[in-house]
Amino acid sequence: MPFSKLGLSDPIVKAITEMGYTTPTAIQSKAIPAILSGKDLVAAAQTGTGKTASFVLPILEKLNVEHTYRGKRIRALIITPTRELTEQVEANVAQFSKHLNLTTMAMYGGIDAEPQKQRLIEGIDILVATPGRLLEMVYQRAVHFDELEFLVLDEADRMLNMGFIDEINKVIDRLPSERQSLLFSATLTDDVRFLAKTVNDDALEITISPKTTSAPTIDQWLITVDKDKKSALLSYLINDQQWDQALIFISTKHGAAKLVSQLEKRNIKAEAIHGDRSQAMRAKTLADFKSGELKFLVATGIAARGIDIDNLTRVVNYDLPFKPEEYIHRIGRTGRAGASGEAISFVAMGDFKNLCAIESRLGHIIKRKEFEEFPVRKTVPVSILNYVTKNKKQAKKENSNTAKHTNKNTSKRTSTKRVKNTNNDTSNVNQHIWGK
Repeated sequence: MPFSKLGLSDPIVKAITEMGYTTPTAIQSKAIPAILSGKDLVAAAQTGTGKTASFVLPILEKLNVEHTYRGKRIRALIITPTRELTEQVEANVAQFSKHLNLTTMAMYGGIDAEPQKQRLIEGIDILVATPGRLLEMVYQRAVHFDELEFLVLDEADRMLNMGFIDEINKVIDRLPSERQSLLFSATLTDDVRFLAKTVNDDALEITISPKTTSAPTIDQWLITVDKDKKSALLSYLINDQQWDQALIFISTKHGAAKLVSQLEKRNIKAEAIHGDRSQAMRAKTLADFKSGELKFLVATGIAARGIDIDNLTRVVNYDLPFKPEEYIHRIGRTGRAGASGEAISFVAMGDFKNLCAIESRLGHIIKRKEFEEFPVRKTVPVSILNYVTKNKKQAKKENSNTAKHTNKNTSKRTSTKRVKNTNNDTSNVNQHIWGK
């Protein structure tokens, strides 16, 4: 089904076509008609499924009418968890609306607020903002919501994980009741469902099953390595394999800075992107990486949100992620649109359970490579494909039950022995505020 059949007008379809898209994804096919019909929506869809266009396109369609602008007013508000994602979503809005007479703006913290205030004075059609800076502007009366028609919470689960629930609730309390509300999330956890009900308890729910496997164009392999040899191994691979570019995932901000320093000592130029860096530095680093001027980018998981690079040849899991979904999301940044890509994971002894969970989700064992220059002191066992992780409560309960069972059996054995000794008898004794 082409986009024109979803109820979108010619200027929007033209922009979509110019961007190279011809057929809507599953989430787009379901969400766009629903939003155009005026329904509130709660949708679960992972990054990479085209969810941004799912809410941007119908909002553009419904906003594309004659409108008299008033100062400091907005018509659509899209709240996102990070500065990078805010920029990415606003860029998509600008591209899809290139043939329309609509205004857009990205607003986030970490930079001077004054230029943002000046932009708001004339009024904006679509504002994409992070919760903190948005609430700051609300308190300063730089933005008003009395003409708001649409609210979108994008990546709701991540916003909750990052502790933005108070900011979100304070914003929602100031919004008009007559609005269309849309919530998008990678997962519909109990917390996300509760948030959805505080915004609208009668919204249509759409769930697109997440990808459980990776693209066949991605060459996945891992190498077992002792933790203290990781940076040396990475340097070796970059030089020996003559890597042209790589996005390197790491767990912590401190670890990212340390790795950049270690690579530089080996004459490898790299930059880090994480929450402690200024917005100007983050934007420049990301732009350099996208242009190819920067070859190696070290990123924490949260900071990497919004990084969308065409033709990225390689991703490296310097630190293996805890969740299989995160692994699939990370490696999905390469091997896109039929292009080939490579995903390399460094696996240390303590990563065994995570590795088993990842491979169980993939449905296959990730091939292993060895380099004689890096012998391993602590060997990582062969993976268990059907390994199931247990949370602490489950493990504690099972251990408790096992202990009870053992004690009971021990008691029985003791009792049996006494019977035998006393009676000289050889017989066995078997005894789970969207409020408009």
